Amino acid sequence: MRYKDAGVDIKREALGIKSLRDKITFARKGIGQPIILEHFAGAVEFNEYALVLCTDGVGSKIMIANAMKKWDTVGIDCIAMNVNDIICVGAEPIAFVDYIAMERVDSTIMAEIGKGLDVGAREANVTIVGGETATLPDMIRGLDLAGTCLGFVKKDSIVTGKDVREGDVIIGLKSTGPHSNGYTLIRKVLERAGLDYSEDFHGRPLGLVLLEPTAIYVRDVLSVLRKYEVHGLAHITGGGFLNITRVKPDLGYFITDPIRPHKIFTFIQELGDISDDEMYRTFNMGMGFAIIAGEDCAADIVREIGDRARVVGHVEKGKGVVIEPADVRLDS
Repeated sequence: MRYKDAGVDIKREALGIKSLRDKITFARKGIGQPIILEHFAGAVEFNEYALVLCTDGVGSKIMIANAMKKWDTVGIDCIAMNVNDIICVGAEPIAFVDYIAMERVDSTIMAEIGKGLDVGAREANVTIVGGETATLPDMIRGLDLAGTCLGFVKKDSIVTGKDVREGDVIIGLKSTGPHSNGYTLIRKVLERAGLDYSEDFHGRPLGLVLLEPTAIYVRDVLSVLRKYEVHGLAHITGGGFLNITRVKPDLGYFITDPIRPHKIFTFIQELGDISDDEMYRTFNMGMGFAIIAGEDCAADIVREIGDRARVVGHVEKGKGVVIEPADVRLDS
């Protein structure tokens, strides 16, 4: 199977986004004028600072939460998907708002979602300053959860990727599983195989393994940024390892010693007869975040983070991402 076969066409999405962006031409002048537009998060002028914004949701992972009647972790995912984007420009996340759209308001489910949002906010050190709830019986089946995050960074400390160069080292940070991406493909593979979320998977119900919350990388990355010169940062989300090319598209990123994928990735790949190429362009495959820095400080950065990080590759002349052990080449 391919992600496209499951109903998600990444290239079609990219064309849709381009069509949308082409129609947006207004930009404020002075305070609030854009500094960054094309990155994991956008930034606007605010005196000597840049205010950074991004928005994201949990996606169809919510459908597994519904099936398992377990909603207390998806709030963590919602926070994580946003704050992990904010830090990609070197910013510190400070505030968050959530958006919950429901077919019918259920106070029990809302309370469980709130638990996860609170856990995620504590881990990321952000304040949830408000949100919005919409009851949409004619539009929604179940619920949808998304959020928007605000961060800040001094303008002279923004990490855009412009300093990434040949010879730089790629440091991978371990993921906790699929995070919040690729779940449409995962669900379709399981449906075709006739498997239930209650199936045993190495001693745990399969559904609970798939609900493992997205890792939050805020503390690790901010700690590194305070001590070392970092050239680029990438959150490995939808689009898999191609996210690395968003840092600086005109270079080649060679993954020579990848983090070993979790068993759940191997299981889904074998069950759905999915190619290595499709897996690495859909999932994080065990690496949820990448730090790109000079070789001279790579070992120190790994030491700073601990066993959650390791050197996985380097930057060379070229284009796209090459995962050498899997003989996979990803070109946008």
